[in-house]
Amino acid sequence: MSAPTKPLLTSRFGIDESWKLANAERAGAYRIARQALTSRKPADLKNEVKNANIRGRGGAGFPAGVKWGFLNKKEGEEIYLVINADESEPGTFKDRSIMDLDPHRLIEGAIISCFAIDAHVAYIYVRGELAFSIGRLEQAIADARQAGYLGERPFGIDHAIEVYVHSGAGAYICGEETALLNSLEGRRGEPRLKPPFPAVKGAFGMPTIVNNVETIASVPDIVEMGGDAWSSLSRLPLDGGIRIYGVSGHVKNPGLFEAPVGITMRELIEDYAGGMLGDRPLKAVIPGGSSTPVLDPRRKVDAPAEAHPLHKWHGQSEIDVPMGVDTYRALGTMLGTCCAIVMDDTVNMVEACRNLMRFYKHESCGQCTPCREGTGWLVDVLDNLCEGRGKVEDVELLVDISNNMMGNTICAFADGTAMPMLGMVQKFRDEFMEAATRGVPEGVRHDESVRAMVEGRA
Repeated sequence: MSAPTKPLLTSRFGIDESWKLANAERAGAYRIARQALTSRKPADLKNEVKNANIRGRGGAGFPAGVKWGFLNKKEGEEIYLVINADESEPGTFKDRSIMDLDPHRLIEGAIISCFAIDAHVAYIYVRGELAFSIGRLEQAIADARQAGYLGERPFGIDHAIEVYVHSGAGAYICGEETALLNSLEGRRGEPRLKPPFPAVKGAFGMPTIVNNVETIASVPDIVEMGGDAWSSLSRLPLDGGIRIYGVSGHVKNPGLFEAPVGITMRELIEDYAGGMLGDRPLKAVIPGGSSTPVLDPRRKVDAPAEAHPLHKWHGQSEIDVPMGVDTYRALGTMLGTCCAIVMDDTVNMVEACRNLMRFYKHESCGQCTPCREGTGWLVDVLDNLCEGRGKVEDVELLVDISNNMMGNTICAFADGTAMPMLGMVQKFRDEFMEAATRGVPEGVRHDESVRAMVEGRA
């Protein structure tokens, strides 16, 4: 299926001062929320989101409509909506664009979502470094409240809705939903044991839905078009709609692109991002933020059995598989935040991996021993390899450490560290073996352009 004839999520990005209420309203802001609250039933709105097959845009890819269905409020309980805007994943920069350029879309989505799930309060938890985004959101909320879209009687109906911005303190771990809830409550930002899940016992001990910024910002379009119609914009079944794709690294036109779910990585790089910078060969792509295992364009899909979900793409390059939650899982990676880090043949994968592992060592909350000790151990081994002090056995040691981190911690942080580590060794073992005998050349180790690319700053 072809791309939408007009942009949806990013449709107001290009208008002058798009973040101001008057300008946003002229382009349609709050029209759908007014209709939803005054002429639709909450159950109908929930069904539209479920029919839209929108998979969570924060990285986990869980169906938002199914998550909403887990709510079962008991007497005396209050439901909360928490919007995860703690965009901390290296290489990811889509949510801040929504907050910066169209905060009223996010607020409108929050209003509709609160009404649909019977919540009266929404919290937007924003990474503390995103001071500009926080300012835009706070001003937009104040303007919406003054216009009567928030408060005791939004749009004149008897269902009070308030939206508050909560600033984090720059901890990557608070992107994990239960660590975020702890931080929101004023506690140490550490993940909680699950169950109970947030839909049962979340913020302040109450049933809570935690959704990503892009997920909630998509709700107005879903309600306006209808869930089935919005879902059909996708090229894939059970993974609906459109989404924002980010591209950083060695491409001619890095940035954000709105496109249907199910385009290929090759399309994203060549058709949307303009192809490789300097027309150099593509070496590797980290597909959805640094926690997702790397793709190697030289590798072919091995799915000969007809029952395999990737049978249709058997023998094709990894970057020719449609970008979807389930297709990428079948490929052995994850779609994640859908923000790709593109690397050309100048990048040394051992050094790139060391940069990433340094980040995870720094950001581990330290609550679980396999994560606290494993991340540091990975960095130590990679330091030895890069600086010429390593040995061949160290390559397998990286694998052993990673395997012992996987599945042995409270949250998925350790898995999100180990999986890209394992992917790098699996697909670029020859470079790790070479580093074990020769180290990494000094110029590569200290090339700031490579480091900037890996961290998503280029």
